[in-house]
Amino acid sequence: MGIYIIMRIFSFIYTPTLTSLRIAVPVDTSFRNLRRTGTIAWPIISKMNRHTRHLAQPLLLSSLFLSVLLSFGAQSQQEASPTAEPTTAEEAFAQKAKAAAELDKKYLAYVATLPADEQTWERTLQDNLGSFYLPIHQRQKLEGQSNAWDFVRDDPQLPRVLLIGDSVSRGYTQAVRKALDGRANVHRAPANCGPTATGLKKIEVWLGDPQKKWHVIHFNFGIHDRSTPLPDYTERLDQLVERMKKSTAHLIWASTTPIPDMPDGKQTAQSIVDRNNSAAAVMKKHAVAIDDLFTAMTPHLSEYQNPDDVHFNTAGYDFLGKEVAESIEGTLPSK
Repeated sequence: MGIYIIMRIFSFIYTPTLTSLRIAVPVDTSFRNLRRTGTIAWPIISKMNRHTRHLAQPLLLSSLFLSVLLSFGAQSQQEASPTAEPTTAEEAFAQKAKAAAELDKKYLAYVATLPADEQTWERTLQDNLGSFYLPIHQRQKLEGQSNAWDFVRDDPQLPRVLLIGDSVSRGYTQAVRKALDGRANVHRAPANCGPTATGLKKIEVWLGDPQKKWHVIHFNFGIHDRSTPLPDYTERLDQLVERMKKSTAHLIWASTTPIPDMPDGKQTAQSIVDRNNSAAAVMKKHAVAIDDLFTAMTPHLSEYQNPDDVHFNTAGYDFLGKEVAESIEGTLPSK
């Protein structure tokens, strides 16, 4: 780019002189025609008389020299860019696949440096996080960032807590860990747990090693079930509670946080109210405690919820994390 600017300055300074001599300026400052510029310079010089040649030759030689420099500059600029802009969908896909493969390679090399139990956890995440959350987790680990799916090395003197839920639950996981630091080993299911249908398929994976008992399971299903027929949602939730009760853990149901009405009608705030009511009936049937996050968050939506979104800002997740931690704290053994 610097050479290109020099070339333009040269053209600006010397073009009037060459024009006055009725000489076509052999300076083409576009990248495309550099070779042609160099090849026409000498023929022009050879056709001049001695006086004109004496005046113009230094300028034309300078033009040729700068053209060569510009050619090298263009080549260097092209080589400096590791990947060109994709021009087709196929090229874009290929670049994306290449980037994903490079990320996988670096992440697997990182995992290979971990202790055996941490490697096992990372493999579980690889199998369950999916194509959206796994790359996020991989990049965060490579950058040394903590996240909701950090490996938790249990303090054997503390009770074990499991959080099950969707991306809202993921959002408040670290706030819960912070609030219960020194009081509990707070784990998270190795997934964005999604709807009740997924829960029935994956609950055994989420509960983990049956030899390691949970003291508390704090769980939610709702946002991803907003379009699930209520009878199906209620039946599946009932089955999930039945299964979790067999773990002998103290169960705490988190009511689903509010969602906004969308203009296209694809989601409604009422859908969550209806599912929370159905869930409350299931919890009453099984004598499961309720952490009413819906009621706790409702007065603060304008402050904490992202516009036209089911998710929350950092302060909102901190607020929810404290609410969840308080509900769990009451079930823990005395200090």
